[in-house]
Amino acid sequence: MKARLAQLLRLRSGRDGFIIVAVLWILAALATLVTIFSVYVINTATAFTVHDERLQAEGLARAALELSAYQAAGAAQGQTAPTRGTFLFRLGNALVNTEFMSESARIDLNSAPKELLSGLFAGLGASRAQADGYADRIIGWRSAPPQDNSSNEAANYRTAGMLYGPRGGPFPHTGELALVLGIPEVMVERALPYLTVYSGQPQINIFNAAPQVLAAVPGMDPQRLQAILVQRASAPQNEQTAQALVAMLGAGQTFANTQASKTLRVTARIAFDSGQRMTTEAVIFLLDNGTDPYRILTWHDDMDDTPANRGVR
Repeated sequence: MKARLAQLLRLRSGRDGFIIVAVLWILAALATLVTIFSVYVINTATAFTVHDERLQAEGLARAALELSAYQAAGAAQGQTAPTRGTFLFRLGNALVNTEFMSESARIDLNSAPKELLSGLFAGLGASRAQADGYADRIIGWRSAPPQDNSSNEAANYRTAGMLYGPRGGPFPHTGELALVLGIPEVMVERALPYLTVYSGQPQINIFNAAPQVLAAVPGMDPQRLQAILVQRASAPQNEQTAQALVAMLGAGQTFANTQASKTLRVTARIAFDSGQRMTTEAVIFLLDNGTDPYRILTWHDDMDDTPANRGVR
């Protein structure tokens, strides 16, 4: 009898132990599922936050365009107004640092004469012979072929083994410079920050041009360049200063002016309280009439380059 009772107790104890192990396994599985679900919820919430900030960033960038167009509208109408400027504003949970500048501060690939183009490349490290060659190729790319087909520009591309020829028309984008025959990639990369296709002017704006652009003006030397930079930094942007700056160019006066272009390059740097950073750069064309004050010509942003992928800058 005692032996039978002991056997039953051992059997019950074994069953209880099996049940406890099963329960522990179930609890462990549930804990794992809870952890996975928690991570999913956190990631989903983060994704929605980032997506929401992307939507906000586009609206903030457009607000920066509106304010820039408003400030520069006077220049488009022939009135005294800044051709460049910076301003800061806060909206909601973001701070927006905005800079705008007339596109005439850059050298226009479609309008600039050979001397300006060559001067830019020479200032960026090319020899004078190389710089002249690059300028010739740019002009050959953008120029319509003559009616008598006497131009050998297309033949140069065939001889070089290219599967394409010159466009024979205006550059639609500065990035197309990389297709022009004979210009090294390093020279293209150096030149792009100082080039545009939206100015429409053969001259550069002496008030706004970067030192590298001013250095491209024929007859420019380091002493003259330094004097111009000091003068424009210390004097107000008015007609008297404009005349003084142009006079300082000497023989290079025909390559510069103080006129504003109807195109503005606007850069909006957006900083959210969450640490997210986004930058938008757009070129806009100011309109004289109509319901819209401007038209967007080009837009670039880094909204897909998010902290989730690269860390906050």
